[in-house]
Amino acid sequence: MSEADRRKWNERYREGAYAEREHPTALLEEWSARLPRGRALDVACGAGRNSLFLASTGRQVDAVDISGVALDRARQAAADRGLDVRFIEADLESAALPAGPYDLIVLVRYVNRALFPQLIERFAAGGVLLCEQHVDADEDVAGPRSAAFRMRRNELLRAALSAPPGQAIVELYREGIVTDPDGRRVALAQLILRGKAR
Repeated sequence: MSEADRRKWNERYREGAYAEREHPTALLEEWSARLPRGRALDVACGAGRNSLFLASTGRQVDAVDISGVALDRARQAAADRGLDVRFIEADLESAALPAGPYDLIVLVRYVNRALFPQLIERFAAGGVLLCEQHVDADEDVAGPRSAAFRMRRNELLRAALSAPPGQAIVELYREGIVTDPDGRRVALAQLILRGKAR
């Protein structure tokens, strides 16, 4: 992202964007009991809704986003709830992810196709990637209008299957219209990818 993108996201969060969205993504909540404990990484965490949920389950959480304003909101929410999360400001189009290894990596609704190999590299043995992306839809749904921020159908699955053979297995892949907890209808591709135990 450019500096202009950083300013754009900071301004959105300053104006209160996503303030009402405190719930974790439904996929994360649905799968939480089956996901590894230990170290977790929340990529493009925004104001921290998934990071805070992960920390509330006892996981050690690193959370990365480009918007310092969003991270300030997330830090305050963590402090208010007595949760410990390490928030990191970074441009994920030019900076590397934290080194890991991570038992759980969460990437929700942030399209950066070049990031996928880094995610796989940061798996701990038996680690899991939970990924959810806006996907193309024929219906009128919420989410980004630009095709640059929506994945094509089965694109996320193809990315998962491009991992080096034997490194990971797909435990869940589905695409379709989902109703978010706040009532918005969204078209999503959802993936659970588990790294092989070494």
